[in-house]
This record gives sequence, C-alpha cells and structure tokens, in this order.
Amino acid sequence: MLSMAIVSRLRRGDLFFSRLRRQVAVCPFTSSAAHDAGTGVSGPHLPVLIVGAGPVGLVLSMLLTKFGIKCAVLEKSLSFSRHPQAHFINNRSMEIFRKLDGLAEEIESSQPPVDLWRKFIYCTSLSGSILGSVDHMQPEDFAKVNSPVCVAHLSQYKLVNLLLKKLEKLGMRVYQHDPSDDWEPNSPLEKRILMGHECTSIQPTNEGVIVTARVHNGTTLEERRLHCSILIASDGARSTIRRLVGVEMKGERGLQELISVHFMSMDLGKFLLKNRPGMLFFVFNQDAIGVLVAHHLEQGEFVLQIPYYPPQQNYQDFSPQVCEKIISKLVGWALQDVQVLDIKPWVMHAEVAEKYLTCNNRVILVGDAAHRFPPAGGFGMNTGIQDVHNIAWKIFYFLKEIASLSVLRTYESERRPIAISNTNLSVENFKAAMSVPSALGLDPTVANSVHRAINTGLGSIIPKNMQKAVLEGIFSLGRAQLSDYVLNEKNPVGVMRLEKLKRIFAEGKSLQLQFPAHDLGFCYKEGALVADTSENTQNCNRAGSGTVSREYIPTGRPGSRLPHMHVKPFTASSTEETLSTLDLVSGNKPEFLLIIAPLKASYHIARAILTKAEELRVLLKVCIIWPHCSCQSRSTGSRAELEPWKNYIDVEECKRDRSWWDMRCLTNKGVLLVRPDEHIAWRTESDRVADAFSEAEQVLSRVLGL
Repeated sequence: MLSMAIVSRLRRGDLFFSRLRRQVAVCPFTSSAAHDAGTGVSGPHLPVLIVGAGPVGLVLSMLLTKFGIKCAVLEKSLSFSRHPQAHFINNRSMEIFRKLDGLAEEIESSQPPVDLWRKFIYCTSLSGSILGSVDHMQPEDFAKVNSPVCVAHLSQYKLVNLLLKKLEKLGMRVYQHDPSDDWEPNSPLEKRILMGHECTSIQPTNEGVIVTARVHNGTTLEERRLHCSILIASDGARSTIRRLVGVEMKGERGLQELISVHFMSMDLGKFLLKNRPGMLFFVFNQDAIGVLVAHHLEQGEFVLQIPYYPPQQNYQDFSPQVCEKIISKLVGWALQDVQVLDIKPWVMHAEVAEKYLTCNNRVILVGDAAHRFPPAGGFGMNTGIQDVHNIAWKIFYFLKEIASLSVLRTYESERRPIAISNTNLSVENFKAAMSVPSALGLDPTVANSVHRAINTGLGSIIPKNMQKAVLEGIFSLGRAQLSDYVLNEKNPVGVMRLEKLKRIFAEGKSLQLQFPAHDLGFCYKEGALVADTSENTQNCNRAGSGTVSREYIPTGRPGSRLPHMHVKPFTASSTEETLSTLDLVSGNKPEFLLIIAPLKASYHIARAILTKAEELRVLLKVCIIWPHCSCQSRSTGSRAELEPWKNYIDVEECKRDRSWWDMRCLTNKGVLLVRPDEHIAWRTESDRVADAFSEAEQVLSRVLGL
C-alpha cells in the first residue's frame, strides 16, 4: 500500500510539472510579447475552437459536444456550399456515424438505392458503346460479415445538412453575423457555428491560442478576438491555419488540373436509370473526354470532371454554355433540360503535412488541412472523419487534466502514417484509373509531357493564342485514337486495344472503390497504446500491411480496430436482440472498454483495472463475453465477481461453430482494453499477469501519457 501511495504522489507531481511545462512553452514563430500576453485577452475564452465547418469540423464539434467539451466553429464562408464534392463514405466512417445519434441510418435512407451506384461504367458516350463495367459490391458487403454497416454514397452537402440537424438537437446553432451582436469578453460562444468569420492571425498564450477573426459587418470589415485552449484546423486543402503556423506539405503536387461542373438533368437521370445505372461514367470519344459522377440518378444530379491545361486553357473559357456543349458531346445527344449550377477549377495533389501539431501541441491539423489525396478511392473525407474520431477523446482527457499533453502528440504518431499510406494507395489507384485511357491509346503522361514542353521549352516563346491552338490540335489528334475507324473488330490496332482493356477489367487493375484491408484493417504501430509483438498476434495480422487486397483479416493486435461480431446481452428481452461488439463502446462518452472471458484470473484483472480507472477518473466499462448458450449463467452473470461495481455488461456469442476469441486469433484467457475510438490499446492473457494492480497502473499510465 505504501508503494502505491508513493507512485500516486509521483504521478501528481508529474502532472504538476507537465502543466508547468505547458505554461512556459512558446511557439517558435511568435514574439515574446504574444507569449507574455497570457490569458489577458479582450475576447471570450473557449476550450476548443474549430476553424472550418465542413464534415470533418462538424463531426468533431458533435463528438466534443456529446463528451461535454465546450466548443465553437468558425467558417469563413457566409453559407454552406451546395457543390456535391465528396460522396463515398467507407465502412469505417459509417461505423463512426452509427454512434452519432443514428446518423448512419439517416444516410442509408437518404442515399440512392445501392443497385443504382454500385458500378463504374466505361463507354464511348453515355448513349454509345460500353467498353466495360466494374461492380464494386461483393456478397460479404451486404452480409455485413466484417462490419455492422455497409458503405454509402451521399453528396457532401447532403451529409453536412444531416450533421447540422443532429447538432441542432444537441443545442448547437448556426449564426450569420448580426451587426448588433457584439463579442463581449464573457459572452458564451460555445455551441455556435459562426459563419462569415475568417481567421487572420493566431498568437500562442500561456494557456492556448489567441485567434483574430475578420468579420463582414454590413458594409465594413471588423476584427474580433477570442482565446481557446486548443485550436483545430479543419479549414480544408488550402488551410489558412496551416499557412499561419508555417506547416509545409510534403508529396506530389499538381497531378492533374480539372474543371468540376455541377449540373442537373432529369432527362439524363431517367435515361441512365433505365439503361445503365452507375456511380461513375468514364467517357472517351473523339469530341470530348470526361468523368461523370452520378450523385443521384433519380434526382438528376451530376458532377462532370473535365481535365484542363492552364494557362493555355483558362477557367473562364468554361462558361455554362461551353459546359453544356461538352455535356452533350459526352451524352451523345443534346439534352434540353441541362441546368448548370456551379463551375469550379481544382488541382489534384497527393500531400501530407510535415507535422500535425504545432504551437506546443495547441494547434492541431485535421482532415484536408493535414492531407490532400487524389479522389481515387474516396480517402479524403473518410480519413478526415477518422482523424477527429482519434483526437476527440484525447482532447477530453487532456482538458479534464486526466491525461498529459503527450496524449495529444499520439494523434500525429498514429494518424500521420495512416495518411501517408492512404496517399500512396490513392496515387496507385489514380494510376490504375489512367490505365484505361492508356490502353485506348491515350496515355495521360504523354499529354502532361506535351503540356510541360509548351510551358517550359521552346513552345513557351510562342504567343499564347498559338500555344492554345497547338495544344488543342495535339489533343484532337490524340482523341482520333477513339474513332470508330480505330476502335472496331476489323482494325488490328483496335482489337489489340480492346483486348487489353478487357484484361484490365478482368484482373481488377482499373480504378477501385473499396479497400477493406485498409478501411477496416489499418493499425496504429505506436501511440496511445501498449505495443504487442507476441508471435500469435503477428502471424494473425495481415490487415493494414500495405497490400491493396480486398481481404480484411480481423485481429486483436493493439492499434487495430476492435473486430465486429454479433453478441447478445444477457438482459436482451428476445433472441433477436443483438449488438455488434463495436456497440459495446459508448458513442456518448469517452469510455474505455475492457473485454474478458468469464475466468477467475480475468475477473481479477478487471477488478484491478476498475480500481485504477476510478482512481485516475478514467471512464471505463467491463464486458464479459460468454460462450454461446450460457443459459445457466444468465441469472447472476458476473455480479458476484465484480461487486460493488455496476459498470459492466454480460454478453454471449451468437455463433455456435467458433468463439469470438478464436476468430480474433486469441484464447479465452485473452484480455483486451479498447479505447473510446474503438481501437485496441492493450492485450494480454490473464495467466501472463503476475501483479494485476501493477499491470493496470502501467497500462493506463502508458495509454494516457502519464
């Protein structure tokens, strides 16, 4: 008992010095005057300020609000964008959305039927010959073998609308600027999404960051200041916060420049519904090349992506009238009801921020502010959603002074390698997409080389209008490879190219949509966890190993997502009432979960973990997984073993043939500690633990960075 008291005092001393270090640390790029300002700020204070009200920022605000952490969101735009942007939601993001007050179910009911978007279609025009198609859904996706929920297809602005409705129920409100609404030093800003507020400067203080925002006040601009303990940069690919703190991006820039055309056409929607439903349409013909994203066939909503080559081609060249003509060329006839809603240029990059935290870990980059991927595979928004799922619980424990500052640093050590892996995979997938035009005689690398030669070689001295004519003439010659004269069964060149195209589709070497081994099997190698290198876990774990295989292999390795399996609570009123193991982790509070089997040694470890968690003020629940048909144990369950604690749940396996432990490459002596973000923090076997209380002390201290 004496040694435990000494350890407890030492920990309190460590926390004191950790807080002292936080107070004296200075962000390298700031002046001492900014540092000396302390918390003497004229504006109000918030624990967390989120800059950027896209899906990533809104999801983080929802998680923090549910956890009881006061926060607000600044958004520089006066209104939310209606451009569809991201639209594919992978399995892992949908699992997170299941915990956000039924958001996943609302997405499922709002999206088009799966059969209308499961395919990618390659064709000479939307009404012409089909060169090939790829179905991206497999039987296991619908059977929900690896996840309790399927992937989804919903436009980003529709997802934002659903998030705003959920946030409104939590008391969060959207505020347009009102000239009469002044920021008083003590005015409550929490639970506000403040539109038209652009961040212009940040200054670290003793206890956080001073943020200056520029607001349009009727006819003039005014500046307002507020202070926050933690500043979250979720302000997109051209992040202002990232620029202000001087964080560089590393990777490949300018992979492709494109024009994005958002338009409506019920006629086109009806035609595709009847003849060739799909999500993406890759169209190659002599007159035009483009990729059509069918956001909702039944509503006639589309986005057309057109490659363009500045400065010879200007964004201003793509007027609504020009875009309508391009759409007609891709469709194969002139649509009469096309309504062009928005036209935007954008550049495809593959970059990751050199660091995710700065200013003494008080400024944190998430989402597109931290990484920019090609859209191939839909990694961008999904990686961002998982970023904030990772950081939310860490912010809670840090601000509540339960965990040390180092727990925030684990966000970078865990998430940055995942972003690098996703960057590499999205680039590979983008190159796979380019294999199709290459097989048709349209090598994109040749087009890019020609463009570079015109910009940097002798072509650069030619007048601009002549450069444009030369470029378009070369591209016209290239598109001639797509003529009926070349692509037919009587032309040997055409036969060879079409056969090569068939092989690409048959071997799965074209653009892919789902990567279960990455989406569900990504694994943190170091961070807020206790690494395990035991042989049985290493041999079992191939998921997240860098392969582009579809196969996901469940594992109990620390750093991995808790595997899904259906279990039945002892308290269930019917045999049909089941839970996913993922549901055992709370979505409403940052609670850890300890999973054990009903063994004496495992119960002893559970009591030790419960005792230490209570001492450290860590939220924790115990789950006991019983074998299938443990009918005799239903009356008492684990009550006798775990009294006086009530924060536990008894469940039994739903499968007869194989236990949960076997399926996860563990024995029933296994003990798993699962973090609030559903990733495993620690694993052991109960017969390996000599001193349960000492082990509990070490594990929780390691995970919380004490």
